[in-house]
Amino acid sequence: MTVNGAVNQEASTGMPAAGEAVGRVLGTQAASPLSFWIGLEPGKIVQLDDVVVTRREVPGYGPVLVAGVVTTVEARHEGAAYDSDVFLIADGALPAAVVEVAEVRVTRVEPEVFVPPLPGSKVFLAGADDRDQALYFDVMERRIPLGMGRDGRPLYVNFDFLDGTRGAHVSISGVSGVATKTSFATFLLYSIFNSGVLEGEAANTKALIFSVKGEDLLFLDHDNVRLDERARSVYARLGLPAQPFGSVHVFAPPRPGDANGVPHVSTRTHGVSAFYWTLVEFCEEELLRFVFADADDERAGYSLLVGQVAARLKAWAAPVGEGGAIMVRGTSCRTFADLVEMLSDQLQDEASRTDWTGAQTPLGTVNAFLRRLRSAVRPLSPIVRGDLPFYRNHVIRTSDAQVSIVDLHNLPERAQRFVVGVVLRGEFHRKESSGTARPLLFVVLDELNKYAPREGDSPIKEILLDVAERGRSLGVILIGAQQTASEVERRIVSNSAVRVAGRLDPAESARSEYGWLPPAVRERATIAKPGTMFVAQPEIPVPLAVVFPFPAWATRPAEAAAPPTKASADPFQGLPGVEDDIPPF
Repeated sequence: MTVNGAVNQEASTGMPAAGEAVGRVLGTQAASPLSFWIGLEPGKIVQLDDVVVTRREVPGYGPVLVAGVVTTVEARHEGAAYDSDVFLIADGALPAAVVEVAEVRVTRVEPEVFVPPLPGSKVFLAGADDRDQALYFDVMERRIPLGMGRDGRPLYVNFDFLDGTRGAHVSISGVSGVATKTSFATFLLYSIFNSGVLEGEAANTKALIFSVKGEDLLFLDHDNVRLDERARSVYARLGLPAQPFGSVHVFAPPRPGDANGVPHVSTRTHGVSAFYWTLVEFCEEELLRFVFADADDERAGYSLLVGQVAARLKAWAAPVGEGGAIMVRGTSCRTFADLVEMLSDQLQDEASRTDWTGAQTPLGTVNAFLRRLRSAVRPLSPIVRGDLPFYRNHVIRTSDAQVSIVDLHNLPERAQRFVVGVVLRGEFHRKESSGTARPLLFVVLDELNKYAPREGDSPIKEILLDVAERGRSLGVILIGAQQTASEVERRIVSNSAVRVAGRLDPAESARSEYGWLPPAVRERATIAKPGTMFVAQPEIPVPLAVVFPFPAWATRPAEAAAPPTKASADPFQGLPGVEDDIPPF
């Protein structure tokens, strides 16, 4: 038996069916318009996150609905005075009653007549309509599924707080490897793309995902071989198709030592392009500042010198040949190491140093700049180069597919910072120049505390702050994930309209950054299972405990089903054309 698509809990588990009375408002605890306690009837139970309702007849207004979410459930012996009485009661030697009570945090009063529920009033488990009212789903004109509630029915988020209409950005926190932050972020994207909320804009709405955890995210367009019928039924109840992402393109750095710049991936063979920046682009776009993208670089005192040198490179670098090499003041540079060596010679020569620095610069500052620059040669050489035989399509772009994945896991951390900073700057400027917020661009960035730490400044942090503060008006929506929200720049977290927490470290959960979680929910977050997330959104006064479904797309190479093959009458279809990458043989 089902009730609005949910299994009748009383028939299957002994729990009360939706809409059935479970207890009465207590008179021994003070009831207020914001919270109240209920005593449960014998044989009835409620659990955390259940939605309950009660009504009160108010003179002049009629019946007033008071709805809320169960936040605490307690059981005790009524009549016991000492801890040891439990044994006497169990043996029948001491009379006592087992009493179960629950605290309810009010989420909605309709109409808005803020009076407390009366002691003794019956309390019901919310039916479908009352539940939608209690959680404001009835006023969400554009809602997208988040997953299932503990009552087995869908939970939603208001898309107005995601697309910039009334708010934007998502902050996801939790313990690495347990909180399933990336899995929830990808499901949220999938729900946005497939729920119908985008209507005609769905095809042009894009997502940019930076992947740092192996090659697990490279198969979002492959069916998950572990998806079973039970998981498919969950998607059906959420109103979503159980299928992988339809349009995915992967960008990966070139394989080290490969003369043709073949993408450095081992498990995916199609839909992958290599990315890098030529030395011409490095100079013309003044990318030198992203080589110094650590907060420590800003404190080192050579940030002004970085800007001066970048401006000179832009003015003096001239293209040489067709491979992206440059000529600077008579010196040819084909690799990033060549460029660094040229700058080292120029800045250590007293005759040419002033030409580059623009003013008298202490030699100590110059040497500190050069030491930091030389340390970047090894991490950046694969992605900043002018030694490939010809110009190729090597730019990371979001126009090729609905979901663009930038694979960073084979790059050192310093190179990862460079890529994230340069790509974000490029996409943000592109949206600025377009003059319109539509179509939307969703950016998924893990380890946000590394790119936008609370202390210090860096070029990447500046861009992320710009995205957090102005991205809403430009249609750039940040979905940021981090282990510790307490270590992320406050303005980025505070500008996130939707906040999500998975499994939390106990010490981290005590930080003030999680003030949006009620105390009981904070404690629960420390024992939450993978797949359970606590989601807060502006319209609903309490966070929702959400269980999102098992991914219908492969989350690791071992789960990826073989892509479907289609017979073709063209025997040459699939062979590389003029614009295709050179095959790796």
